[in-house]
Amino acid sequence: MHATTTARAVIDLDVPGDVISRHLYGHFAEHLGRCIYGGFWVGEDSPIPNVRGIRSDVVEALRALGIPNLRWPGGCFADDYHWRDGIGPRESRPTMVNTHWGDVVENNHFGTHEFMDLCELLGADAYVNGNVGSGTVREMSEWVEYLTRDGDSPMARLRRENGRDEPWKVPFWGIGNEAWGCGGNMTAQQYALEARRYGTYCRNHGGNELYRIAAGASDDDIAWTRALMESLGCLTCGSNPTPVFQGVSFHYYSHAGGGINTESATSFTEDEFYGTMRKALDVERVIRRHEAVMDSYDPDRKVGLILDEWGTWWNVEPGTNPGFLFQQNTVRDALVASVHFDAFHRHAGRLKMANIAQTLNVLQAMILTDDSGAMVLTPTYHVFEMNRGHHDAAALAAHVLSAPVVGGDVPGLSVSASTRDDGALVSLSNLSVDAPLEVQVDLRGRAASVRRARVLTGEDAAAHNTPETPDAVAPVALETSLEAGVLSVALPPHSFATVELDLA
Repeated sequence: MHATTTARAVIDLDVPGDVISRHLYGHFAEHLGRCIYGGFWVGEDSPIPNVRGIRSDVVEALRALGIPNLRWPGGCFADDYHWRDGIGPRESRPTMVNTHWGDVVENNHFGTHEFMDLCELLGADAYVNGNVGSGTVREMSEWVEYLTRDGDSPMARLRRENGRDEPWKVPFWGIGNEAWGCGGNMTAQQYALEARRYGTYCRNHGGNELYRIAAGASDDDIAWTRALMESLGCLTCGSNPTPVFQGVSFHYYSHAGGGINTESATSFTEDEFYGTMRKALDVERVIRRHEAVMDSYDPDRKVGLILDEWGTWWNVEPGTNPGFLFQQNTVRDALVASVHFDAFHRHAGRLKMANIAQTLNVLQAMILTDDSGAMVLTPTYHVFEMNRGHHDAAALAAHVLSAPVVGGDVPGLSVSASTRDDGALVSLSNLSVDAPLEVQVDLRGRAASVRRARVLTGEDAAAHNTPETPDAVAPVALETSLEAGVLSVALPPHSFATVELDLA
């Protein structure tokens, strides 16, 4: 371990900014590997405790995060999914082949009713991703009607025949996914026209108002965002109707420098650790680029920016199906999450939703499960839990005045903060792989006292949890001092901490 270094930051407690939507802490569940089957869905006959086939301990763990929304059924799978195959008696549902993920047979036992049941158990809003790539406008329009229309209509009658009388609330609707790739290999201009057409027929029924999300760019492809914004016309003209879609998405994955799906989740060098931090921190530049394009067309921010896939993408664990994308989750992954959230908080005025990929057993998962009934909370899960106080709180300006540079060009400290009612939450990340960090934070504008402080780290940056050692990486109490408005915190190497404050 290297000698302790120092850093200084300042937070203005009396100048609240944009509200950090709880939906920035959203999740993603695709029909991929063991995310749905063997993850959320074990079936009603399973010896693993469940409610109507949905695994009970998983629901309880996610409810502890205050999970705000869940995106389903994909991902690439969404543009091969035909919703009518997933309704009615399970034994009568047709099968399909999931060619995107493992070339396995999908039995459609987990469909629309099961997903909406899951959302109700979680207390989460539904984000349904419709099929543009291989579907039709009518198919998507009828799915919206099936889910959300009350009274007498063909789809409402069909829903009742399948056992659900009342319509569901579905706040978020995705108009396809990755239309530049697995969702149809379209050009930006071609997809923009399709988004307008599909969005028109995704109607608001009764009191259900859809927030329609156009499938956006990969990384910093601002040309794609520009084409979508251009297609909306004049958003500042007084006579202009509500935009046909209300959100524009993009996807961003982190890796150590070699590209997605090329590197180990648990065996990495110091250079690869810092390469990962560098890539994760770069999400802020990407957000800024999309914001700049959107601001030029939409200065009043009527349209939201949505990062509905993000996280790390490593090689699968040895011996597992390469199409199932099962990877271990380490302290390094937790820090990728923490610096993403710091960026999200700073851009909460435009960034309205984000969905980590994915919730269970796939990529940067919250939870790992197995068929024996074991369940492991990952280091990333703990970052979500520790940051829960930021949900729907007002962002505070947090400035790093001085901090060491690590790994050549990586800032050693990442900070964000928010306030709600008479409290505040400060999040701090030490991005040094081997040096402790003494942090002093000037808390200005209001008197404060420390309510609770916790830290998350491990023996090394590759530390992770297993069924045998489920708490190898878990939050523990952190000592702090607060004198004359200066908060002092000693952060171990490769660590994430939160400090909860009471404000006078």
